[in-house]
Amino acid sequence: MKKWSSYNSNLTSNSYDAIIIGSGIGGLTTGALLSLRGLKVLILEKHFKIGGWTHTFRRRNYEWDVGIHYIGEVHKKWALARKIFDLISDKKLEWSKMDKNYDRIIFPDRFYNFIEPRQRFIDDMIGYFPNEEKAILSYMKLLDDVVRSARPYFANKAMPTFLGGITYPFMSKNFFKYSDKTTYDVLSSLTNNEKLIGVLTGQWGDYGLPPKKSSFAMHAFVAKHYLDGANYPTGSSRRIAETISDTIEKNGGSLAVNAQVKEIIIKSNRVFGVRMDNGDELYANIVVSNAGIMNTFENLVSGRELLKKYKNKLNSIRKTESYICLHIGLKNSSKELNLNNTNLWIYPSYDHDLNVEKYMSDENGTFPVLYISFPSLKDNSWDKSKKKYTTIEAITMSKWEWYNNWSDSAWKRRGDEYKLHKETLTKNIMSIVNKNVIGIENSIDHLELSTPLTVRDLANYQKGEMYGLNHDPQRFRQRILQPRTKIKNLFLTGQDITTVGVTSALFSGMLTASAIEKKNLYSMLK
Repeated sequence: MKKWSSYNSNLTSNSYDAIIIGSGIGGLTTGALLSLRGLKVLILEKHFKIGGWTHTFRRRNYEWDVGIHYIGEVHKKWALARKIFDLISDKKLEWSKMDKNYDRIIFPDRFYNFIEPRQRFIDDMIGYFPNEEKAILSYMKLLDDVVRSARPYFANKAMPTFLGGITYPFMSKNFFKYSDKTTYDVLSSLTNNEKLIGVLTGQWGDYGLPPKKSSFAMHAFVAKHYLDGANYPTGSSRRIAETISDTIEKNGGSLAVNAQVKEIIIKSNRVFGVRMDNGDELYANIVVSNAGIMNTFENLVSGRELLKKYKNKLNSIRKTESYICLHIGLKNSSKELNLNNTNLWIYPSYDHDLNVEKYMSDENGTFPVLYISFPSLKDNSWDKSKKKYTTIEAITMSKWEWYNNWSDSAWKRRGDEYKLHKETLTKNIMSIVNKNVIGIENSIDHLELSTPLTVRDLANYQKGEMYGLNHDPQRFRQRILQPRTKIKNLFLTGQDITTVGVTSALFSGMLTASAIEKKNLYSMLK
């Protein structure tokens, strides 16, 4: 496991072309691309690990990812995401292919498998719902139409301000036909079969909003992304940050952890650098924030008249809800336990919106979803070093307000009441896990629950948001969600300017680097 250098005041003696705040995949991608273009880059990370949601953590013989559970398309060398990963990791990042049955959607009466490739998925859906063939085929066509219409919409974000403003209506028009509608609006126009709608939207946890609230465009991105299979980083998800940071360092860049940025230095509406928590000032012509647009303008930029315009627009976009994650360690191998790596999505009913509504009004109610992932089973390198151990993660929704009583307390020092609360949640989650992952009870060796407070403290999301900004129809109408800001040479990157997900944040890094360089950097791909 790679060790990261902590922030040191000696960094102030160096000069930089670009300073990047935050080392999530958007920041790392932007940094790697700029360093490959010859710019001297410094990445500053508040946490003690590089990688954002791509990092991992260990307890004894176990290692869990904190945000990467599966990635589509990268097993295809010609896929755009794979080409970008190969470029910024110098082809050092390798991928493990998941089982063909990548997702299983489970309801009280039965389950439905999502199996690659695309045609198998279609055939299975028609097999499950033989009277809905027309609706299913129309749905599949719509997935393609959405992705095709999105290309000019996202490309417009990297264009110079004047040209982008002129072309925006034309480059966005077709996309808005899909993004302006909710997932439920679109699917209910194809079929009145509520069970089919419940199954097709069984991955809604991947983007954080149930069908009646999510933009259909966001749903289409996720659903199409996995149709030809899913993958996991070989060597665990930390290999993403390790390989990309190697590229940055190889090209003269630097990365520092435990590096808390207090403020972005701005004079006469122009960026000059950043001021650290300890008062140090580091200077650069360009500053890129990968800290999320709300965090950037609420905390890192202050005292500006311009911020009122940003805040008024930002206030119209809701942050996503938070989540809890139970990390499970088993003292037996997956072979001994007869496990496979199919993700499990477990629901109390087919009505996802009602499930969420009930739970959000009663935290002691039934979980609206429980997602179960098997990171050790997805990683082809796991058996070589830890073949006697297995890891599982179980994730469900949560709400920041439920943790107000402990919000001012320190990590690992939140008292007995908090500990009891976590024990109750752990027990409730494990009751569902044991019903759906048969035969593991006697192998359980480690249980550790993270809450919205954990997310706030370790990922720097103020209210433990799962996916930053909500992926509702209104989100895609916000022109401020783009790399350029109204402050000269202050840029944004990360999932807020594109959408949720590793590959989307990857593309955001490409868009931001292209905007900075005023050049389409897709030309760097071979």
